[in-house]
Amino acid sequence: MPPGPTARRRQLARRLRELREGRGLTLEAAAELAGVSKSSINRYEKKDDKGAVKWAAVKALCADAYQADPDVTAELVELAKNARVEGWWEPFGSAAPDSVTPLLGFEAEAAELLYWAPGRTPGMLQTEEYATAVISAAEVRAEPAEIRQMVDVRMRRRAVLERPDPPLLCAILDEAVLRRRVGSNEVMAGQLAYLVECARRPHMTIQVLELASGAHAAGEPGFVYLRGSEPGLDLVHVPLVGSAALYLDKTAEVETYREAFDDLRSQALGPAESSEVMTKLGHAYEAAARRESR
Repeated sequence: MPPGPTARRRQLARRLRELREGRGLTLEAAAELAGVSKSSINRYEKKDDKGAVKWAAVKALCADAYQADPDVTAELVELAKNARVEGWWEPFGSAAPDSVTPLLGFEAEAAELLYWAPGRTPGMLQTEEYATAVISAAEVRAEPAEIRQMVDVRMRRRAVLERPDPPLLCAILDEAVLRRRVGSNEVMAGQLAYLVECARRPHMTIQVLELASGAHAAGEPGFVYLRGSEPGLDLVHVPLVGSAALYLDKTAEVETYREAFDDLRSQALGPAESSEVMTKLGHAYEAAARRESR
């Protein structure tokens, strides 16, 4: 999967701000030197801005105001040119709402994905049947065709894990996630089997936090910590009710979530023990499904 425009846009914003601050320039001073409006510079330096970026303005800022090395200027101009390349999700329209698209974009470039899942299996690790059951329960007003599109988006997200250079993934699943029946016993048997299969892959680690482990630092809701390919690009995504979500990227906030994840990892069962638990529960769901089919 090619790099997403959200990640490129965040990278460009950070690099431009660093160059300006490195020269000790205010927004006003940079605007005067480059012949670019102050409001444009301010917008270009915002990681969450979705507006168009004029590559000619970026070139003027780098070369005229910040006196950047020609190679650096060329690199940032290229980032600006590609910051609004259409993401793979855009043709799906409302099936990929604005609150979710930053996550989709950054997943494509993340070096590591860290999931804490207290309520349900993370979207990246869901089977099609499990995802259909989850989305159908959450989107009660959606038409079947809309549900199908939302499931398609979720399945497309998994492509990042199939790349030749996939990100590292570590998921901590609350034991309740494995025991809460979603869809049917057959659906759960398939979901557990898929999790065990994923856990065998060298770039993926899945651990189970037992109910008996007691209190922990993370609490509710769940979150995903996305480690960027460069320093300063780490991001935390916290899903809320419906399709709403929080995106946190301030250093103090990000570090708090990383510490909470490390605490969870230390309390959870190891990978081998976790696979044993998932296998055992999967077999129990299979047996229940067979009894139902008689």
